[in-house]
Amino acid sequence: MIIATGTASGKSLAYLVPAVAEIFSGGTVLYLTPTKALAADQLRALRKLRLTQVRAATYDGDTPPEERRWVRQNANYVLTNPDMLHRSILPRHSSWSSFWRRLRLVVVDECHGYRGVFGSHVAQILRRLRRVAARYGSSPVFLLASATASDPAAAGMRLTGLEMAEVTADASPRGSTTFALWEPPLTDLRGESGAPVRRTATAEAADLLADLVIEDVRTLAFVRSRRAAEAVALTARRTLEEVEALLDAGPAPYGEYAEGVPEEVGGVGAGGALGDVGAFGGAAGGAVGGAFEAAGGTVDATGRTFETAGRTSDAAGRAFDEIGGRERSSSGAAEASQAAETEEAGELGGGRRTDRGGRLADRVAAYRAGYLADDRRVLEKALRSGELTGLATTNALELGVDVSGLDAVLIAGWPGTRASLWQQAGRAGRAGQDALAVLIARDDPLDTYIVHHPDAVFGRPVEAIVLDPDNPYVLAPHLCAAAAEIPLTEDDLKTFGPAARGVLDDLVDRGLLRRRPTGWFWTSRDHAADLADIRGSGGAPVQVVEASTGRLLGTVDEPSAHTMVHLGAVYLHQSETFVVDALDLDAGVALVTAAEPDYATFARDVTDIRVMESLRSRPFGPGTLHFGSVEVTRQVVSYLKRRTQTGEVLGEEPLDLPPRTLCTRAVWWTLPTPALADLIKPGHAVDLGGAAHAAEHASIGLLPLFATCDRWDIGGVSTELHPDTGLLTVFVYDGHDGGAGFAERGYARAADWLTATREAIASCECERGCPSCIQSPKCGNGNEPLDKAGAIRLLDILLGA
Repeated sequence: MIIATGTASGKSLAYLVPAVAEIFSGGTVLYLTPTKALAADQLRALRKLRLTQVRAATYDGDTPPEERRWVRQNANYVLTNPDMLHRSILPRHSSWSSFWRRLRLVVVDECHGYRGVFGSHVAQILRRLRRVAARYGSSPVFLLASATASDPAAAGMRLTGLEMAEVTADASPRGSTTFALWEPPLTDLRGESGAPVRRTATAEAADLLADLVIEDVRTLAFVRSRRAAEAVALTARRTLEEVEALLDAGPAPYGEYAEGVPEEVGGVGAGGALGDVGAFGGAAGGAVGGAFEAAGGTVDATGRTFETAGRTSDAAGRAFDEIGGRERSSSGAAEASQAAETEEAGELGGGRRTDRGGRLADRVAAYRAGYLADDRRVLEKALRSGELTGLATTNALELGVDVSGLDAVLIAGWPGTRASLWQQAGRAGRAGQDALAVLIARDDPLDTYIVHHPDAVFGRPVEAIVLDPDNPYVLAPHLCAAAAEIPLTEDDLKTFGPAARGVLDDLVDRGLLRRRPTGWFWTSRDHAADLADIRGSGGAPVQVVEASTGRLLGTVDEPSAHTMVHLGAVYLHQSETFVVDALDLDAGVALVTAAEPDYATFARDVTDIRVMESLRSRPFGPGTLHFGSVEVTRQVVSYLKRRTQTGEVLGEEPLDLPPRTLCTRAVWWTLPTPALADLIKPGHAVDLGGAAHAAEHASIGLLPLFATCDRWDIGGVSTELHPDTGLLTVFVYDGHDGGAGFAERGYARAADWLTATREAIASCECERGCPSCIQSPKCGNGNEPLDKAGAIRLLDILLGA
């Protein structure tokens, strides 16, 4: 069964009731979630029920060793994640024998999070789970839950391998959510090749977060990376410190304070954060009661005024009149007699600071993966209690965690899918109140396209969950793990799918499994589960250590270490800034030193690609569209320094890191030389290499709108003459071994995808190309050469225009 209804619609109750009923009748329940935070949140909900028969416990990487034995022997409601199930519970199934024999229900929460390569791994883990449960005589019901699943029954069947009934009717009450699409302004600064630079989405998010905290509006700011979470929290805190310093200086007219705040603190100035206070003002208690309507907002490079009208808030019995810009008290306190009368800074900030106690800056923090368990629990508790008003977070808090009472959500950059967009927006308003969601566009082709084409998001269904359990790079290690758990037999092949037999034969040929008359056996002393890297991290995590103290700050997965903790990288941890002194990949350690640079770092790589096999092809305009297997070699070669607040490029530094090779799937298109005749005529000639390069960058940026992926899940290569095709060729490939289904989705929707790509380039207001259309933040060639006009003409030819 899969329940696919909206956020805060009661899905937790829908699986808790049958789960508790099964426990009362002597059964056990396994609860599976993508994140530790959600498991901890569900455990709190269970304990609040105060049912002594329900012995619930989490079993994950944060569970102390001394507690794990108790959980195995006594718990009847175990909350875990796919990683722990894969590496510990299934391989040591015999120590869980009592739990398996009584297993009645498996709850798979937030199942839309299991997509791409990660989802394919989880699908095989669930097949291994079914097999182990059968070994002990149980056949549990699988109950899946998701707020954002398209075609839920089909998605659930791909994930579990079982027939799936679905529940999609949602009659739960909910408040309204006002959704704003926010495009940062262009600045006077220039980036690579003189391209105009927009104010960064993280700087805008930090300003808005500070504004909302000043007004006691409880807010989550979702960002795209761990580094961005730290940067947003750090900038918001600095802004609030500046505001408090002015408030502490004594009362003065509001306008004087606005003019006195330096612009360096995140764009705060006459039109900066203080100017926005009225835009999102909310009464103490934080309920945003009504609609936020933009009325005449103006934006410039150093600040902004975002005026709103028509919002009322009755939490704590006060209303805030946006037009008049004055705060009224329900107790009849005096109010300004004229709409144009200036506010005093003390009225705007001082009262709210003392309502909660403490300093405004202490009401903001960052939350991300890589923190130690104790740090995460403290932050989650502070957010629930209201001790924190603003939290900058990665998608670690996207899934299901009950943080009722939130009023607003800021989303800095397109989160990759419509499903994630609605999941993040649904974090606000969970207590039934009205809410605000703001999508802040990055300087990126997809974000720019969306804010100018809202019909691409609103009124459309969420994406289908893309996963491929038959991917041989996924299936092979899980067959080894399954054989190590219980020797495989012919009867097991139908559980693992039609590709299993061929993969087993290959494993026998490679000496990983041994075939005997009774089945397939794992004979090595090594831990078979180590063969499957389910999160795609590609190796053991790299520990980030402060050089002067030996303090462990956190961990970074091995491939990300090439881009996050390379020599010279700026690394942020809980609002502290560090610079990497050394990276030892063999030892798995990065040494860092505390520092306060005014820039961020961005790694760049170069890529070579070789066609292994074209699996499908078809005519496409005058050219040909292909889908097939490729070998990609990537190497991080340098990093850019960009000024934190402005995005201005300060310089580029070389790096010496080893190359990484993967065999994956790609979609590519070619154009024959005769079709390019108009582009090479004297007087009308374009830079063919630059045109293809620009089209490649833009198509990578737009593919996430048509495939369930993120820009960083895919890559691309373009060339005027590729040695394997002999033609002008543009590739877009999956960034995971064996492929993840993204390129295949691009092949299936190539006309829509490439038409949107052409439109995104043509509609951009820049003259020669910028990050909003054809420049890429990870281009190893320094975004050279690029030909914007040539890319439009090239795509016109390809599309038959």
